[in-house]
Amino acid sequence: MDVGAAAWLVILLALLAANLPFINDRLFAVVPLKGGTSAARKPFLVRLLELVVLFVVVGSVGRLLEGRIGTVFPQTWEFYAIGACLFVVLAFPGFVVRYLRKRH
Repeated sequence: MDVGAAAWLVILLALLAANLPFINDRLFAVVPLKGGTSAARKPFLVRLLELVVLFVVVGSVGRLLEGRIGTVFPQTWEFYAIGACLFVVLAFPGFVVRYLRKRH
């Protein structure tokens, strides 16, 4: 896989993973929460924790792809802070659909 394809793969994966906690009420889109009814809502704190875990997963995939392409460059805390902010920005459409859109 070349550098451009790997970069686009990580960007698309980050976009999907950032919105995943907000588009469904299952944990990681697989595990149903307690109650089992469709009315069971996932709490906001669970969505945030899921967002953090998915950020780590996407970062790991990016690091794996970087290692397959060539040398893995060392990163400092600034890289991870900017990456986390970008991940939160990518999650904004899902947040808007879940919490800010008016339902008729």
